[in-house]
Amino acid sequence: MTHLAKRKGIILAGGQGTRLYPITAVVSKQLLPVYDKPLIYYPLSVLLLAQIRDICIISTPEQLPLFRKLLGSGEQFGVRFEYAEQAKPNGLAEAMIIGEDFLEGGPSALILGDNILFGQQLLPMLLDADAAPNGATIFATHVRDPRRFGVVDLNVEGRPVALVEKPEHPTSNLAVTGLYFYDQKAPKLARSLKPSSRGELEITDLNKLYMESGELRAEVMGRGMAWLDAGTPESLLSAANLMEVLDNRQGLKVACLEEIAWRNKWINSDDLVEIARTLGKSPYGSYLSSLVTSAF
Repeated sequence: MTHLAKRKGIILAGGQGTRLYPITAVVSKQLLPVYDKPLIYYPLSVLLLAQIRDICIISTPEQLPLFRKLLGSGEQFGVRFEYAEQAKPNGLAEAMIIGEDFLEGGPSALILGDNILFGQQLLPMLLDADAAPNGATIFATHVRDPRRFGVVDLNVEGRPVALVEKPEHPTSNLAVTGLYFYDQKAPKLARSLKPSSRGELEITDLNKLYMESGELRAEVMGRGMAWLDAGTPESLLSAANLMEVLDNRQGLKVACLEEIAWRNKWINSDDLVEIARTLGKSPYGSYLSSLVTSAF
């Protein structure tokens, strides 16, 4: 049986966040609150659910110190964080070039820092994508207005046959989310890309290379799953409202990194209690304390 290299994760948390000005004039949108935690906790939680423990966070030189202050080395979650700069917004696919040394020739999972994905079926989809021995996997979801997104067309076998960015006349209502699983070829393929008319290395072009070689798969999110792109004031507020409703209705938190690490057995109950103590009397800290004695 072929041994698969351990997959590493990359979070691209750069950009200027201009659609959120003036609230992002001095701070990255990925550090803004979505209900009771910073936005970057949500994409981080996806990587932790996928059992990924080596993660590189890419951001601007100005914002990286703040991410370091918030997240540290990752030891408190039983993982390891590295940090890398994207000096200019040269496109999403550049993340694979920036992260090439970090990946050490192995497979990766790239997620955009403003993407929120959750739902009961997310975990098995992540594990299926991780188990693929080669190629790439994109995650798609049904949307009402596909003209606002990158769209994927699937054939009768469920394989991607077309990728179109913001199509005028969409032939599919499946939008491609900001989560991508790649094999070890991704950095080399990203280096072969030419900048688009926007002057950027487009992630759609990277995915097309995998599609044209017959190595692109699609995981389609079904009912009961959600994908939110918290890049505008409206979507940021909607995401926060949804998390507040889920929290107060169920008493369970989405994207609680400490809880995921504890359930993954990367930290123990004593660690969890100590983290809760450092959070004082906050509801978040109380929630962590309650996990140790809860029936869930």
